[in-house]
Amino acid sequence: MSLARRHQARILAAQAATLPHGGGTATAGSPAVAHPSVDRAASAAAAQIAMRLAHDLRRLKAIKAISLKIAAKREMLPEYAPWVEGLLTGAAQAGAGASGDVLPTIMIWKIDVGDYAGALPLAEHVLRHNVALPQRYERDAATLVTELIAEAAIKAQTAGEPFDLTVLERVEAMIDGIDMHDQVRAKLMKAIGSELDRTASNPANAPAYTLATLQRSRAALMEAQSLHDRIGVKSILRGVEKRLAAAQPQPAGTSG
Repeated sequence: MSLARRHQARILAAQAATLPHGGGTATAGSPAVAHPSVDRAASAAAAQIAMRLAHDLRRLKAIKAISLKIAAKREMLPEYAPWVEGLLTGAAQAGAGASGDVLPTIMIWKIDVGDYAGALPLAEHVLRHNVALPQRYERDAATLVTELIAEAAIKAQTAGEPFDLTVLERVEAMIDGIDMHDQVRAKLMKAIGSELDRTASNPANAPAYTLATLQRSRAALMEAQSLHDRIGVKSILRGVEKRLAAAQPQPAGTSG
């Protein structure tokens, strides 16, 4: 997509976000009210992007292998970027949440391809404005986003790989106060506790930082255990407790 087309897509999406079916309601003084031709152009662009999404969903449905689906989504995502950016801008200006299937679908695709930093602003917008997910996802947005990211983190950690702790903590803050199944929240707390434990094992960290990080790890793992007693954190927790005991400052006069 050329720079000119990307710019036009952002503008039309921002205008579409103020339309009744684009993510908000047109208000007096808005471009949609002052210029009906702009209204028509934005509506036509919204219909075009919806058709593109329908086409891409049919293409994905025909792909069997998960790895190939992810590769296809990674290829598709750049074409939606200007539109989603424009939707967020327009919705913010109109004080409304962009509706329709495009934005929440792109949010999930970004998680699927591992672009968590790119997905979280969309997730925050979706939750803030109670944007419904397309029916094909079955679960609500908070549950789906939390579970997908937590499971991705646990998978990476099981393989001995790090996962971005700031992503996990941002999800925790994002879902604070939201009602969801205990098992799903337990997965997130397990992922956070495990990543804090891995962070604390870095020999470059100062002892005080290591101690505080292990304490946070223990708290997260204990919360995961209390939420779901079969979440699988008991062995991790025992290791954290052992490292905590070793990290405690020695009493004055005690030799090593």
